[in-house]
Amino acid sequence: MKIYSKIFFVATLLCLSCGTKTTETEVSEESDSLQVAGDSVSNDSLIADATTSATYKANAPVFNGVLTVSPSTGNATVSTTMGGKVHSLKVMQGSKVSSGSVVATLDNPEFIDLQQSYIDATVQLEYLEKEYQRQKSLGSQEAASQKRVQQSKAEYLSVKSKAEAAAAQLKALGINPDNVKIGQIMTYLPVKSPISGYVTDISVNIGKYVDKGEAICQVVNKANPLIELTVYEKDINIINLGDLIDFRVNGMGKDVYSAKVISIDQSVDKEDYSIKVYAKVTKSNSEFRPGMYVSAKVRK
Repeated sequence: MKIYSKIFFVATLLCLSCGTKTTETEVSEESDSLQVAGDSVSNDSLIADATTSATYKANAPVFNGVLTVSPSTGNATVSTTMGGKVHSLKVMQGSKVSSGSVVATLDNPEFIDLQQSYIDATVQLEYLEKEYQRQKSLGSQEAASQKRVQQSKAEYLSVKSKAEAAAAQLKALGINPDNVKIGQIMTYLPVKSPISGYVTDISVNIGKYVDKGEAICQVVNKANPLIELTVYEKDINIINLGDLIDFRVNGMGKDVYSAKVISIDQSVDKEDYSIKVYAKVTKSNSEFRPGMYVSAKVRK
């Protein structure tokens, strides 16, 4: 019995010893956890970006948006002032084009008639101008009646007006009237790009009839991209004109780019009470494409 009592006593001491160590370990771990948490809270008042060294206020809001281009210089709709059937299409989605390069050609008999009308008008104009000058000379010598002089003048001015109107139409179509005047008649109407860039949103194909003013495609110039941010009205006081923005582009890793705020919309979206803010990218990347998702913060 004494042996069993000794064994029981030793076992009890071992259990008490283990319990004490476990408690001390738990206390130690809890203390370390609080210490870490305390450090985290104390340092949260200032956040530094490891890539740019820019600093932000604690809990600074992240604004979402997209890459875009200026509607005045970076985006153009290619259309024509005369309808016609698409005879040829010179580009594909993503094709690079220069300002003035031919995107497509249209087949329309009225285009040929316009060129012929201009040639006829210029030929008549040359004759009628000489005849008018002759009648004026005779009229000053009283060899011709004033009625004949006025009639000659009217005929001359009428044809001159027709020639100028036809020339204006040709210029609006991108055709040089001087080339037509010397007999360089074009069978198909060329449709040209107004800016340099990349072709997107092609909406025609060979044989399709395009109405006057209908879009053939879009051309996007990525040289000077912008970012369009969605900012809710509660945060609008955080952003001001001239502020620097640091942003990342979805799908392009952790690289950080910068932009400068150049415009803040003055109207609020009625559905989500947001405001559009536009910033010009200070250093572009050839991989940027309009529509790419971005996340941004205001640099302070």
